[in-house]
Amino acid sequence: MKRRQSGFSIVISFLLTLSASSAAYAQASDYPNKPVTIISDAAAGAAPDVTTRFVAEGLGKIWGRQVIVLNRPGANGSIAARAASDAAPDGYTLFMPSLSTFAALPTVAPNLPVKLPRDFLPIGFTAEQPMFITVNPALGVKTLAQYIELAKKEPGKLSVAVSGIGRLTHFTSELLQARADIKLVTIPYTHSMATAIGDVASGRVSLIIENYSAIVGAVKAGQVNLMAVASVERLPEFPNVPTAAETIPGFTATGWQVLLAPVGTPAPIIGKVSVDLSKAVSDPNFKTRLATIGAYSRSMTPEEVLAFVAKEQQTWLPVVQRISDK
Repeated sequence: MKRRQSGFSIVISFLLTLSASSAAYAQASDYPNKPVTIISDAAAGAAPDVTTRFVAEGLGKIWGRQVIVLNRPGANGSIAARAASDAAPDGYTLFMPSLSTFAALPTVAPNLPVKLPRDFLPIGFTAEQPMFITVNPALGVKTLAQYIELAKKEPGKLSVAVSGIGRLTHFTSELLQARADIKLVTIPYTHSMATAIGDVASGRVSLIIENYSAIVGAVKAGQVNLMAVASVERLPEFPNVPTAAETIPGFTATGWQVLLAPVGTPAPIIGKVSVDLSKAVSDPNFKTRLATIGAYSRSMTPEEVLAFVAKEQQTWLPVVQRISDK
């Protein structure tokens, strides 16, 4: 009798599993049948917001459905992370955080929902933006090596503008100071990058580290000079701009964004979105549009995203600790 009950239980368990699996695949085959929302941790108009909208447009064309970008900036990305983690895990609310949210928050606020794969499931990689190290022309230095030499002669006198404490520009400036063994005065600008760029152009601040889209106007107007780019190699669009690594070996700092889904989202939906995202970011028109704002795309599987984020967190952990110890 016990054997019959045991066998019956196994059959029931198998049928329930099969039924759930079939339902999930059926749901994925019909996905999406209504608008999809992507939550962004960036403010409207910021570089990460622009790339998020490019991604939303690309996916919308593939799906034939509206993809809405919902901006939830603030608290170093934690507001957006909480909103995304609380969303129904049905594939209709996705999350596209930037590096600073997932590289810093897990170390300074471990209880926040910003860990993979505990809180979110990886879908794919969307875009990356290398940081440009830019100086006031009147300072009289043209290269990063010259700037470092001047900073060592006048420790604590030169300043650097950053777009908010705990963001990538802040991390990069701290990494630069640590690797170059220099001391700069950090000037945070939390509300207006235009003000920050204006202060560098006028000479009130000597240095600004930002993505190209934020400084392109000032660069073209000759108000600031590009000294270096923190990419692995020189960029095709900027062949005359040296990499920071040519002065400081191994120095790189690149902003990035990945697409995620709340834990519990069915695997078939994750798989479908991942495949479609890869198509969107591989589109030549998408790549061209990103290049105009100094951003670049590449495709990653969910497994590659998981490994990539973990590596980035380890890279920036010492920088976050350096900031916390100040």
